Amino acid sequence: MQRRHDLDALRVLAILSLIAYHCGMLYVAEWGWHIKSTYLQEWLQWPMLAMNRWRMALLFLISGLAIGLYQPERAPGRFALLRTWRLFLPLVFGMLAIVPVQAYCQGVVNGTVAPGYGAFLLRYWEFRPWPEGGFDGAEYGITWNHLWYLAYLWIYSLVLVALLPVLRSGPGQRLQAALCGLRGWRLVVVPALPLVAYMNSLLPYFESTNALVDDWFQHAQFFTVFLYGFLLARDAGFWAELARLRRPLGWAALGLLVVYVPSLKLGFAQDDAALVLMRCLRGLVVWTVLLAILAWARHALDRPFRWLPYASEAVYPWYVIHQSATVLLAYWLVPLELGAWREAVLVVLGTLAACAAGHEVVRRVGVLRPLFGLKRRRPASVRAQPETFPVVGGRE
Repeated sequence: MQRRHDLDALRVLAILSLIAYHCGMLYVAEWGWHIKSTYLQEWLQWPMLAMNRWRMALLFLISGLAIGLYQPERAPGRFALLRTWRLFLPLVFGMLAIVPVQAYCQGVVNGTVAPGYGAFLLRYWEFRPWPEGGFDGAEYGITWNHLWYLAYLWIYSLVLVALLPVLRSGPGQRLQAALCGLRGWRLVVVPALPLVAYMNSLLPYFESTNALVDDWFQHAQFFTVFLYGFLLARDAGFWAELARLRRPLGWAALGLLVVYVPSLKLGFAQDDAALVLMRCLRGLVVWTVLLAILAWARHALDRPFRWLPYASEAVYPWYVIHQSATVLLAYWLVPLELGAWREAVLVVLGTLAACAAGHEVVRRVGVLRPLFGLKRRRPASVRAQPETFPVVGGRE
């Protein structure tokens, strides 16, 4: 059976870019975060803006592709149970055991939490609201911080299961055929139109909150991209068209970012008409960049790299651990005033080391594996092949 090594490798690169982005949040000027360094850099806003508009959409797109290749319609009930086990369980565990260190560090720095992690943790587990401004999510008594992606993906997966009869109906099949049949410029423009509509109809009224219940703009954008991935995953014509268009897609994505980021940073949108134009451009940027990334990943990464089995398994534990490690390191290092470069290097290397060490522990301890999203250990004879995405069929 043919394997999709490119999507596995892309997941690894996406998580590494997420770690880089969150380390950058410590240093980018004028952007709020859990903890901020004293060595703030305004120039970081440029690359951070270029990543910000599509980075999470990429993760939801990859998730949709993976589910599409898994074919949940074969056993939707089992798929829903598996998704709950592999998403909801790590989410709850992370909120109780991994994320609290971020809330503690932020609360101590803000002066609303007394030093002493043990006492804080006992109070945190009472699930009672905290003083306003103590830490992100304090008003709920408990927070998921960066693990919001797991909550959203779990809900989207269950919604997808509910929609399967519609998607497999006659109209649903025609919709999928129309989407998969897009070629040339239509493949870039037509799927971007809903994103453009969300930018102009929902974004002005619903700020991104990552709080699930009031995040309608992000739900519209992320679920649409997630659904695109599910519908396009197994269509050979779509992947062939991406391969054919990879160079123009790459140049188009780069060109749109070169126009969009300076226009946004330099305040081009001074009136209503310009603001609408910028939002339209943003929707086009998101989809074009995603297509370009898929196209070049398919071209360059669809091969059985020796590092891929190990790195593919590491993705989930690294995702769960990384931001808590970054915040804790910043909490320790920022007061030392080590200098910008020394501090930044220690934060980045320390985050990577914490993720690597955490994964090494988790992968060896059976009871920890499901808490970090890993499947139970397989016999050595079964583990001979990497856990990659199959083109047709396959098991999660």
